[in-house]
Amino acid sequence: MCLLIFVYKNVVISTNFGNFNILGSYKIKTLHKEKSFSFSRIGPDIYGSTHPQNLLSEIKERAEFLYELLDRHVISIDPFSKDCLLQLFRLAAKFESNPNRYISHNSPLKGKILINAFYEPSTRTRLSFDSAWHRLGGDSINITDKSSTGIAKGESHLDIAHMFNNYGDCVVLRESDNEAIFEMTKSLRIPIINAGNGIDEHPTQAMADLYTIFKWRPHLVNKSIDDNEKITIGIIGVPSRMRTVRSLLKLFCKFPYFIKKIIVIYDDKTIDKTDLFDEGQLEQLIESDLKIELETDMQKVLPSLDVTYINAIAWVGENYEVHGSSFKLHSELPFKKDSIILHPLARGPELSTSLDKTSKNWYFAQSRGAVFVRMALLTCLMDRTTRVMDVV
Repeated sequence: MCLLIFVYKNVVISTNFGNFNILGSYKIKTLHKEKSFSFSRIGPDIYGSTHPQNLLSEIKERAEFLYELLDRHVISIDPFSKDCLLQLFRLAAKFESNPNRYISHNSPLKGKILINAFYEPSTRTRLSFDSAWHRLGGDSINITDKSSTGIAKGESHLDIAHMFNNYGDCVVLRESDNEAIFEMTKSLRIPIINAGNGIDEHPTQAMADLYTIFKWRPHLVNKSIDDNEKITIGIIGVPSRMRTVRSLLKLFCKFPYFIKKIIVIYDDKTIDKTDLFDEGQLEQLIESDLKIELETDMQKVLPSLDVTYINAIAWVGENYEVHGSSFKLHSELPFKKDSIILHPLARGPELSTSLDKTSKNWYFAQSRGAVFVRMALLTCLMDRTTRVMDVV
């Protein structure tokens, strides 16, 4: 059986032939009648250079703090100093303010190879690391299926790390096994970045999240801000089960001075409040002078939130859990004026597309900014900081 397709004036006529004999029937389908599929290269203001430039002007350059990252793995947010993070954000803002300048001026990672090892599904994290590395002039190797690796044959993470030493200059790992990345560090002689280890942490996502908040209101980086300028942050999620939320809360512990309070919003029908935090998690927040409140009524607190951070997915083993499915953000809700919404994505029904064209939508800017945060981090880990610091 063969199929011949004829196209005439936007009409498709498909006719089946068997042994070169017409079977007698044909189908007609009208094609899209649009004369063009044009698009605009100009995005909303949040995608421009104004916000990163404003942030750049708020952070004084102190490049010495970036050298803390030499010969370091990035497993957790915990070891990062506040000053190092601010300098990373400054470098990210520098990249974002004029990204083409760095591509045309130099290629700081030329000749370097990134190993992107993603043993869990990923769109934004894997592609943004790949994009960041290539924008800096490097090449990459991508592993996107655990079953195609030696792990499927029982090879240990320790031995795989030995192989990575020979094949690349930096590793980005996403793995459902919380302990795999720690096992790899025992034999790695190149830096490894945690892109999500089970329900434990996702440090670079947290960096991208805070970078977005600082771009939104650059003055928040200043430790001397007035009390009336501090912001209230709502977290719709489960800190004990979601690696993005866990890392973000750890990051907030380093910058408590700009936060009025954090409200954790949860569904008490699906999780008890005693299970919201792991052992020591809430204590760390309180010891950092963060005010934490728990709430089950989202609509009650929405009008008070400057930033609403929502996530519904937690990867556990080879599967995922959905938490807080009763909470759904949409454009008709009573949001505070000038507030923003963040989401690590991918989204589900918890975040309506009705918000996409509103001023609340900073979640797409959040995913865009992640590229530049990772560019900054990779530059420092590869000891190429001096090659970009003098580029305007």
